Amino acid sequence: MIFELTPEQLAFKESIEQFAREVVAPRAAAIDESGEFPADVMRAAAARGLLGITISSAWGGAGRDYVSYALAVEAIARASATVAVSLSVTNSLVAELVAHAGSPRQRDRWLRRLTSGEAIGAFALSEPDAGTDAANQKTAAVRSGDGYRITGRKVWVANAEAASVVIVFASTRPERRGQGVTAFLVPMDAAGITPTSRADSLGVRGLGCMDLDLDLHVGDDHVLGEIDQGFRLAMWALQGGRVAIAAQALGIGQAALDEAIAHARRREQFGRPIANYQAIQWMIADMATELDAARLLTWKAAAAKDRQEESAVEASMAKLAASEAAHKAADKAMQILASAGYRRGSLVERLFRDVRATEIYQGTSEAQRMIIAASVLADESRT
Repeated sequence: MIFELTPEQLAFKESIEQFAREVVAPRAAAIDESGEFPADVMRAAAARGLLGITISSAWGGAGRDYVSYALAVEAIARASATVAVSLSVTNSLVAELVAHAGSPRQRDRWLRRLTSGEAIGAFALSEPDAGTDAANQKTAAVRSGDGYRITGRKVWVANAEAASVVIVFASTRPERRGQGVTAFLVPMDAAGITPTSRADSLGVRGLGCMDLDLDLHVGDDHVLGEIDQGFRLAMWALQGGRVAIAAQALGIGQAALDEAIAHARRREQFGRPIANYQAIQWMIADMATELDAARLLTWKAAAAKDRQEESAVEASMAKLAASEAAHKAADKAMQILASAGYRRGSLVERLFRDVRATEIYQGTSEAQRMIIAASVLADESRT
C-alpha cells in the first residue's frame, strides 16, 4: 500500500499553496472583517483553474482527480476558509452535478461559464425545517402549463449573493418525501427568486449566504436529471462536497497547528521557549497526529470518489474525522497562544470561529455518525 502523492499531484499542490500564500492569505482577514463576498479572489482563483478542478477539459475544467481537488481545497482553506468553501460549492455541488446529470443544453449553457468563473454556482437544499432531515422538503414544484411553479423558502444558500445559477430542490411528490424531490437548474436572475437576507455568521464570513423566497415558473428544460430523482442527486453531490469540507477542515486545522508551533518556539516563560515544556509538546503532538490521520481518511475518500459511484461512507468518515480533529487543533492552538490567540483579530481567533462550521454544514457530525453506523451495522461481514 502506497501513501505517497504522485509527482503531478505534488506539483499541483505546490502551485496552489503558492497561490494561497500570495493571493488568498493577504485578503483573508479583510474578508472576515467585512463579511463581503470575495469576488476579486474568486476571479483570480478561476484564472488558476480552481472553479472546475475535476471537470473535464472538454468543458473548460482542469480534469484533475479528486485527491488533487482535496489538496487544493486544503491549501486554500489554510489561507481562507471562506474562499475554500465558495470554491467547493461551485465545484462539488454545482459544476460536478451539472456535468453528472445535466442535459446537453444545460451543460452547454453553464459548464464553461462555471469553470471559467464567469458564473458562480449556488446549491439550495436547506430549508427552515429541512436541515439534517434534508428529505423533508417543503418547497413545492407543482406542474403548471409547460413547466413547474416552484414556491417555498431556502436558507443558508452559500454563494447566493454572487451566484449566476442555483440548483433548487423541490418536492414534486410530497407523499414520497425523498423519493419525490426534483432538482431544478435556475438562473439566479429569474423572476420570482427573492433574496431576503444575508446571513451574518460566527465564522466563514463573506460566503455570500442568503435566504431565498421562491415563487417562480420554470420550463421543463430547467429540470436537472430526472423528475423525482433530485434527492438522489443531492446525496451524490454531497459525497464530493463532504470530501471538500474535510479538506477545508484540514486546512484550518493545519493553519492552527502552524501558528501554535511558531508561537511555542518564540514565546518564552521562565527563561526558555514554551516549546520546551512537555505540556505544550503533548498538545502539539496530538494536533499533528490527529490531523495526519484525518488527512489519510480524506485522501481515501477522495480516491473512492474517483473509483466508485457510491462513496458516502468514506466521505462521512473523512468529514467527521477531519472536522473534529481540526476543531481540537484550533482549541489547543488557542490554549497555547493564550491571550495572544484570544485577542479579537488574531489568526487563531478567526480559525477558532471558522472551524466550528465544518462540524455543521453539509451534514452535522451527528448525521455523519448515523450514515457510518448504518453502513457498519448492515455489513454482515463484520460479524
